[in-house]
Amino acid sequence: MTQGTLVAVLLIVLGGAAVAVQAPVNGALGRSLQSPLAAAAVSFGVGFACLMALTLVGSGGALARLGGVPFWQFAGGLLGAFYVWAMVSSISTLGVLTALAALILGQLGAAILIDHFGAFGLAVQPISPRRIAAVALVAAGLFLSRA
Repeated sequence: MTQGTLVAVLLIVLGGAAVAVQAPVNGALGRSLQSPLAAAAVSFGVGFACLMALTLVGSGGALARLGGVPFWQFAGGLLGAFYVWAMVSSISTLGVLTALAALILGQLGAAILIDHFGAFGLAVQPISPRRIAAVALVAAGLFLSRA
């Protein structure tokens, strides 16, 4: 494994840990506000403020290029908002382990199709028995998390 690959893997592992902590924190916010939707909005607002400050300090004029971005590329914000709302709405019922197992299953299900078709300009990674088995193992983990 190259150093660049190792750094990328460690970064995403830390991101995964952050998601595991974010879920119950946002769930608690939803209970405090008595509204999963408001909690998702506040969570996104705080994240937006932090990211905007960092962007203004060190983006090299990236915001000036927004006009040339295809409209569909803004869908990531909507998808992220849906994810945060869905997690805030589900975490108290499912618990962190089951909610994250379900999240990962959804991510892998979408990912295997995105890879297979090379969607969004990505290189094609065909569906294979090994990749299907990987998704099936996560599905089994989801089932076991509720046992």
